[in-house]
Amino acid sequence: MLEKYSMIVIYFGILMFLGYLASKRVNSMSDFVIGGKTLSFWVAAFSAQATGESAWLLLGLTGMGAMLGFSTYWVVVGELFGVGVAWFFMANRFKRLTDKYDSITVIDYMGSRFKSKTNVLRIVSATALSFFVLIYISAQIDATGSAFESFLDWNYHTGAVVGFLVVATYCIAGGFLAAAWTDMFQGAVMLICLMLLPAVAYYSLSNSGSIYEGLYAIEPGLVNMWGAGGFTLMNLSVVVGMMLIGLGFLGSPQVFARLIAIRSEDQINRGKWIAMLFTLLVDFSAVSIGVLGRYIFTTQGVEPDTILGNGAQNVLSELVEFTFPPLLVGLYVAAVLSAIMSTVSSLLVMAAGSITHDLYAKIVNPNLSNNQAARLCRRITVVLAMLSLGLAIVVSVVSPDRTIFWFVIFGWAGIAATFCPMIIMSLFWTRFTERAAIAAMITGFSMTIISKFVLQGIDTIGPYFTALETMPPSFLSALIVGYVVTLLWPDDKLTAEYQADLDSIGHGGGGEDALEAEPLGNN
Repeated sequence: MLEKYSMIVIYFGILMFLGYLASKRVNSMSDFVIGGKTLSFWVAAFSAQATGESAWLLLGLTGMGAMLGFSTYWVVVGELFGVGVAWFFMANRFKRLTDKYDSITVIDYMGSRFKSKTNVLRIVSATALSFFVLIYISAQIDATGSAFESFLDWNYHTGAVVGFLVVATYCIAGGFLAAAWTDMFQGAVMLICLMLLPAVAYYSLSNSGSIYEGLYAIEPGLVNMWGAGGFTLMNLSVVVGMMLIGLGFLGSPQVFARLIAIRSEDQINRGKWIAMLFTLLVDFSAVSIGVLGRYIFTTQGVEPDTILGNGAQNVLSELVEFTFPPLLVGLYVAAVLSAIMSTVSSLLVMAAGSITHDLYAKIVNPNLSNNQAARLCRRITVVLAMLSLGLAIVVSVVSPDRTIFWFVIFGWAGIAATFCPMIIMSLFWTRFTERAAIAAMITGFSMTIISKFVLQGIDTIGPYFTALETMPPSFLSALIVGYVVTLLWPDDKLTAEYQADLDSIGHGGGGEDALEAEPLGNN
């Protein structure tokens, strides 16, 4: 046990040290929220992907791999699609526009893109963002407690509080830079640990060549890419739901904040390859851990939940204990905490910055100085962190049978459905209007809740919506509403102004690197 704790203490020590170094560079609101736009491609890519993956990767996706088998690899395909579109097609245009508008948050960009005359857009977006961020952070804190419980036999609530205190401390001190630097370190820990475990576990098996046959004997559906029963409408719904998880990379504020903060477009062009490779390696490894765990720890007729925990989310800890000595077990506790804390820190800074800059400074007190804004942002970070901790504890009591996968995906889908359709259309459709953006966000926000708590409960269609999860119907609804509202209430003046902005940054519809100005249609 001493070996485990020594590794964790070292890990926490590095995080606190990075937070201390970052705190020395925070002199303004811009420094706290986007680090003064100084990120290199390594830091930005690792930070964006580590933030996007979260505890869902190490506990949720590994568990899904154990539950469903080979069909879980569709998640890898979907994640690569989402990351690829974000970095290869959206990042450069978004970076040029946010630099032109001098934006320091995604909501800041929206206000400038739509030339907002009122505060409705800021209020709606900041409110929706804060709501789902609280849920998302609570899910990460919940995973922290589960990680300490499964790896170290701690009391769940003790583990949740300890992890929360560490991440809140370095976040409050160093702001965005602390989050980004620690993300770089944490992403490297995640990458190494996730790649190492399935490789070592595989080569340590005396009968590694019979894994396919062994899985088939346990449950034939485990080795079918469409799941148990082969290609059916229900299995297709499950596969589509897994593939479209990657949609969350197409404009989620916590991910695109890294594109605002990156130093230059040249850094984006180099970082996109890092982001793609990181995503491929960690996602593929996570699913493989689950598949190997199912093969090693279960037998025919035995439900994985009875051995590997609810949703098989203990498969990582079981495989680590099976494969490695205690010292390296401590390293894997650090890896799980890395996935969790990288996301929590990013979300806390982003949400606090949005409330401070997009609501208070823009609406309540426009004369707020940089130093005052940075101090206020730290205080709001504390409040958000405490609220998230309280919500996590309440959910743990009210819903003891929850899975980390569901809890995290709900928050992830809510943020994505609210913001991503609007960001996509705002970048690539010159006719897209502020009214349509507000309608799209409200639709995405509402449909996430309706899909989860209403549609999934309907007897006839509910199972299919459960299989799809909340992302696809919510995302699609927001796209449709945004498109229809734009056609019904066009704004020719705004269209001309945005076209002028695109022309001024070299994305006006011509040139090798430009996308069509109106790929969604022109009337």
